[in-house]
Amino acid sequence: MERIATGYALAEAPVAAEDGGLYFSDVLGGGVHRWSPASGEVEAVVPKRRGIGGMAIDRSGALIVSGRDVSRVDGNESSVLYGDEDATGFNDLTVDPDGRIVVGVLRFRPFAGEQPVPGEFVGLDHGSATEVLAGVEWPNGCAFAPGGTTFYGCDYERGVVLAAEREPDGRYGDAHVAIECPGGDADGMAVDENGGVWVALGGRGTVGRFTPDGELDSEVEVPAGFVSSVCFGGADGRDLFVTTAGDPGDPDAPGGVYMARAPVRGAPIPAARLD
Repeated sequence: MERIATGYALAEAPVAAEDGGLYFSDVLGGGVHRWSPASGEVEAVVPKRRGIGGMAIDRSGALIVSGRDVSRVDGNESSVLYGDEDATGFNDLTVDPDGRIVVGVLRFRPFAGEQPVPGEFVGLDHGSATEVLAGVEWPNGCAFAPGGTTFYGCDYERGVVLAAEREPDGRYGDAHVAIECPGGDADGMAVDENGGVWVALGGRGTVGRFTPDGELDSEVEVPAGFVSSVCFGGADGRDLFVTTAGDPGDPDAPGGVYMARAPVRGAPIPAARLD
């Protein structure tokens, strides 16, 4: 594990850039940042906005970000794509095979110490939302299996990854528990080309790779106190990026981003389609 960025309260929402770089957020400190593989430098590309737990890139290269709402950010311009007055915010998000955003809806304020209130994952289409997976106490990481036939959504509160089959017409079947995470945390996630499910295991300080049938296949140790999310990227899709908060033995240490080489490539994620 090589640390490529540090000094963030809670690094989160990693998403690969086309040039092999990485976008990531600082949930508590605010902003979106971009790491460049050419220079090794990090620059702020979206200032101040807090609570970004998930990001994607649309066909034009603009960022889709979560937070108090789901917005499209292109340079200095920002527009709201979806909001819900009954929600406290939106957490992680991904893109379905048709290019539509799927996002976790929060119904409580995690950082205010509130008890979890069940939320859901919804699919967005032209400003409206369709239920993908309901009854999720704390919606977190989400991703699709290769081919887009299965949707995975983490329930951080229960420490499980839920799965629902995606039908040809775009509807979803009933959810079931696909993975029970050791240590009880299920934060951000990614899926590889072979269908392996990589889950950030929070306070366990590792990333676990699970087989599609829910078995823990391998576990990667990360030199941090809390592992928040994971994604694949790089020129060949085999760079494994991991976002964190804190370092072992030092609860006051900042969070950051680590990178390692994976034995497999990540499953491709479509660009978001907003038309």
